Amino acid sequence: MNTTQLSPFVLAIAAALSMSAYAQDKPITAPAATPSIQTAQTTEMTNGEIRKVDKDTKKITIKHGEIKNLDMPGMTMVFQVKDPAMLDKVKAGDKVKFTAEKTGGAIVVTDIQPTK
Repeated sequence: MNTTQLSPFVLAIAAALSMSAYAQDKPITAPAATPSIQTAQTTEMTNGEIRKVDKDTKKITIKHGEIKNLDMPGMTMVFQVKDPAMLDKVKAGDKVKFTAEKTGGAIVVTDIQPTK
């Protein structure tokens, strides 16, 4: 082997070793874990209007504004409810404020309050 063939190999080894040494000088840090904003503060209530209450399936249809904690734009959709007793508090046409969370792959209304 002549020196012209050896030089690229030696350079590659030297570069790898220097990167290894550089990495050892710099501590490896993972991005700082940030606590969920939702756990640190109360979830903001969303304005909505009840379109349908279905006590048999324990679901409620709400035309709602943006649900910020779920990054969801306003729309009309069917929700499951955390507690079926919530369905006794409202009827179709009622204006409400509510909170919803993603639980087990479903979006669930966790609190609902009629508004005036």
